[in-house]
Amino acid sequence: MVNDKAILVGVDGSDASYKATWWAANYAKHAGLTLQIVCAYSLPSYAAVSFDATYTALGDDKAAHNDAQEILSKAKAIADEQGVEATTLIVTGDPASVFVELSRNYNLIVIGNRGKGGLAERLLGTTSSSLPAYAYCPIIVVPYTDDDGKLMHLNNTITKVAVGSDETRWGIKALEIAASFANSWGAELDVTLAVPSIDGLTGSDSDEEHGIMESYMEDLDVRIKPLQAAYPDLRIFKSIVPGSAVQALTKASHEHDVVVVGSRGRGGFTGLLLGSTSQGLLQHAVSPVYVVPRKYVEASESGKTPNSPADVPIMSLEEISGVQQVDIPRADAQLARDIDAIIDPLRQDDGEKKPE
Repeated sequence: MVNDKAILVGVDGSDASYKATWWAANYAKHAGLTLQIVCAYSLPSYAAVSFDATYTALGDDKAAHNDAQEILSKAKAIADEQGVEATTLIVTGDPASVFVELSRNYNLIVIGNRGKGGLAERLLGTTSSSLPAYAYCPIIVVPYTDDDGKLMHLNNTITKVAVGSDETRWGIKALEIAASFANSWGAELDVTLAVPSIDGLTGSDSDEEHGIMESYMEDLDVRIKPLQAAYPDLRIFKSIVPGSAVQALTKASHEHDVVVVGSRGRGGFTGLLLGSTSQGLLQHAVSPVYVVPRKYVEASESGKTPNSPADVPIMSLEEISGVQQVDIPRADAQLARDIDAIIDPLRQDDGEKKPE
């Protein structure tokens, strides 16, 4: 199974996961990648909260499997509406550990956010088991609503990309990926560096304050210079923001189509972003967050030609416990359009897409 050109998207029957499917399919079409859709459930803990769409009796594996097939059928129809033919997987067992193993095989994994009790909560729940912190390939987390419950619109095209970058290897890798991603869309790139507050210096416009900020900007210029050479047509803008990186990038998510960050798994600049999913960027962003995990960064530094996105051995589906590839027909196209109208505020009128 050659998956270095593939995207994996997780669904659980929630509108949030169908929105993630829409985003993943749209990106796969743009990037020329294939798409696989996975639905995960576990027994005997499986119950009504596991899937948002239906109720299944506790421990009823056959009914749960049927529910998973129905969910995959709807998600496949959504992908088909984007012009993407998707294959489908069913996962039983602990989805967090299975998704980490699956991440060896893929270019990208996409999941929806703001689910309660569903797949997103199990994959993003804690730093110790968080998929974005421990995956072998990059993760994109697609929001469903903002903090006030307002449904968020998803664009067909990406025109503005923000990236949080510092001098660490994780921050530098995130910057490199953000530049490549933005260039592939013909988008502009806004690079944000969050720095400690410099309050307390004598005078509001002191020479010392000016010198510190100038030093930060010089460091940022050094990191950006190779990207300007690699992508001469890419428009790059820079900003230095005193204070919280989480606040700065959450604000950027209101004005950009994608926000890119690195994850070192714990501590430091990126640890602040992912250390608490209830308070951090992943929970408050209103645009998709592209996370570059620690394992991916470390593997990319080996200098070897990668066998998979993170230069780790690909595992066949037979080697990953609880994963089954299934051939599922897509749902009716009208059902996909009905879902499309639900998941996006600009796609109303019986699912017909309004102009961007």
